[in-house]
Amino acid sequence: MVNAVLLPVYNEAGTVADVLNAIRAFFSGEVIVVDDGSRDETPRVLAARDDISVLHLDRNCGYGCALRCGFRVAADLGVDNLVTMDCDGQHEPTHIAQFLSALEDGSDIVSGSRYLPTSVSVGVAPPQRRAINERITRLVNDVTGWGLTDAFCGFKSYRVEALSRISLTEPGYAMPLELWAEAYRQGLRVREIPVERIYCDHDRSFGQALDDPEARYAYYLDVWNRAIAKDR
Repeated sequence: MVNAVLLPVYNEAGTVADVLNAIRAFFSGEVIVVDDGSRDETPRVLAARDDISVLHLDRNCGYGCALRCGFRVAADLGVDNLVTMDCDGQHEPTHIAQFLSALEDGSDIVSGSRYLPTSVSVGVAPPQRRAINERITRLVNDVTGWGLTDAFCGFKSYRVEALSRISLTEPGYAMPLELWAEAYRQGLRVREIPVERIYCDHDRSFGQALDDPEARYAYYLDVWNRAIAKDR
């Protein structure tokens, strides 16, 4: 069984080395980094390492696009089980083994949740982000009946074979909503496990108009509605 960890990164020179070192303290398998057209020192930091596989994209194509590229790399490398993490220090590598083990019960996707009763909180989630997450998660549950508590956590594990059965096209931050719609359509088995809710940077930008909460909600809603209506 081949396991791997995938990180999409964009202008993460300040954190990527520490995150990779922390991953290596708990995981000895394949680590795939997709550099999404970084314009800072991220490419130089990655080039200095010999313990990772790196895909450099010529331009910034978006969070969802970078993940899709990483999924293809994982499939090409013959990876069976894949863990995805963000590179902003909000995901604890100590959970990698737990995410991989959670797939052994037959789950196709195991998603971290920052809002389960046993999820530990470090810092306070910005209220507007929590509110949007709750609104969108409720919409997903209304259709799927899954009972998710966190529709947007990037800390996940996947069976790569199951990923091959779904079609993803959304390049931006709303890609997880397309993922949920596709997973539901394909009858994939989904579960959540608790992870820490770590918020250290309240100034994070989603880019352009998406920093406006209602504009961001409208974008998420549009992607979800189009994805769930596909083939109907």
